[in-house]
Amino acid sequence: MLFYLLALFIIALDQFTKWLIVKNMELGESIPIIQNFFYITSHRNRGAAWGILENQMWLFYIITVVVVIAIIYYMQKHAKGKYLFQLSLSFILGGAIGNFIDRVFRQEVVDFVDTYIFTYDFPIFNIADSALTIGVILMFIQLIKEGREEKEKKNAQH
Repeated sequence: MLFYLLALFIIALDQFTKWLIVKNMELGESIPIIQNFFYITSHRNRGAAWGILENQMWLFYIITVVVVIAIIYYMQKHAKGKYLFQLSLSFILGGAIGNFIDRVFRQEVVDFVDTYIFTYDFPIFNIADSALTIGVILMFIQLIKEGREEKEKKNAQH
């Protein structure tokens, strides 16, 4: 239950921050937070990461519904007792649903975190995108951890 509450918190935070951007900023408006590094910029995205598959909403709807069902299934059947796995799935679930809500109600995703990394203007993103990224990183850590544990178990048997 705790992990579903975390996903719900991510969704709420994502939607609240997007609401603040839509209500208080003009599209394209940018507020410098740390000059040449971090800005809050009102941006819209009709595609996936980096704007790929633009205007393919039906595809995003199908993919998101399948992903959400798979995550809930895995949380119920395979992640129990695996804290890091449950945590990663919670972040992915919250992020997927956060952007899904935008696509359903706005037909676009509200993005606003605008960063420059060593003069590279990184694509603008949002809380849901951040949660998805964190979730995937945590899942990779979990997979590496499980791989090591399995290797140790095999070595102990020999």
